[in-house]
Amino acid sequence: MPTPGSVTILMPCLNEAETLAVCVRKARQAIEDLGRPGEVLVADNGSTDGSQEIAASEGARVLPVPVRGYGAALNAGIEDARTDYVLMADADDSYDFSHLPRFVSRLDEGNDLVMGNRFQGGILRNAMPPLHRYLGNPVLSFIGRLFFHVPVGDFHCGIRAFRVDRMRALNLRTTGMEFASEMVVKASLGGLRIAEVPTTLQPDGRSRPPHLRTWRDGWRHLQFLLMYSPRWLFLYPGIAMMLVGLLASLWLLPAERHIGALNFDVDTLVYALFVLLIGVHVTVFAVSAKIFGTREGFLPASNERRTRIFEQLNPTNGLLVGTILLVIGLAVGIYAVAEWHAAGFGNLTATRMLRFTLPSATCIMLGVEAIFASFFLGLLQIKNR
Repeated sequence: MPTPGSVTILMPCLNEAETLAVCVRKARQAIEDLGRPGEVLVADNGSTDGSQEIAASEGARVLPVPVRGYGAALNAGIEDARTDYVLMADADDSYDFSHLPRFVSRLDEGNDLVMGNRFQGGILRNAMPPLHRYLGNPVLSFIGRLFFHVPVGDFHCGIRAFRVDRMRALNLRTTGMEFASEMVVKASLGGLRIAEVPTTLQPDGRSRPPHLRTWRDGWRHLQFLLMYSPRWLFLYPGIAMMLVGLLASLWLLPAERHIGALNFDVDTLVYALFVLLIGVHVTVFAVSAKIFGTREGFLPASNERRTRIFEQLNPTNGLLVGTILLVIGLAVGIYAVAEWHAAGFGNLTATRMLRFTLPSATCIMLGVEAIFASFFLGLLQIKNR
């Protein structure tokens, strides 16, 4: 059982021989100044430059982590920590360990995760590439706040503190740089109390390039944010496409339309119905992703109202709705054939007939989708013992 309020300063490490010694010294001094029990833990990711020996000689505990990746190293360190709190920071001498008290005080107040904010504390010259400072970090932080309502202005700050037991309970899984996003997202989805404090960023002391790869890791962060928000990835775009496609289709069904010099006829109707169908498909993806994510435990359980809605997405109701759509589609198709029969099965005006056959085919496709989608969603909702 860890001592209440004790602190581990956790540093992921992969070939950080140039800066590791000074970081461990600063971390140990910060714990000593704090006046609480603590340790410095270096989660080594397979260094080949003697980083392990340097860390041990400076008084840090070294944890070998065979699985490669920033997230893998930090996750292993969190599981191995022997204290109540953990402050994580990079081992490149870019963060100020003397800020430890401001993080710990916010944890003492009852917060579960305390983020550093470099934009509030100050970013020294050449400490952050302009692309990260003015585009990547602000955009990803904005998306994170929009999707998950996290009160954090610096989503990817590398120095942050948290309660160990709460972080372990989140079942963090990613092994790469996107681990930084996963921690904040899952903390928010899990109802943890999140706060932030100002901190600074200075140029790191390494002569080699950082492990971070701008476009690759930026995309992995964005991909993670999207996958953990089925509403923004699937639901909202799907509903928007359904509405646009439906309204445009209803506008074009009766007759050709004109806006100024532009004419809109059955060609446009084809695309309108196409957008409607895509919207329905994407919306089904949204519901499927939510049910699957909740079942697997990486998305929060639905509220009572949403649960009631999901319960209606069963094979019985799907069969009913699908059958109605199939009947409508077939009825319209039969009417089109009757029109053709009335014309002696001869040539008909193409635009007039397409206003029957296109909606008919669309209703039939939607009916088939409603039936099979309801069985698929019902299958997802079968609970394991």
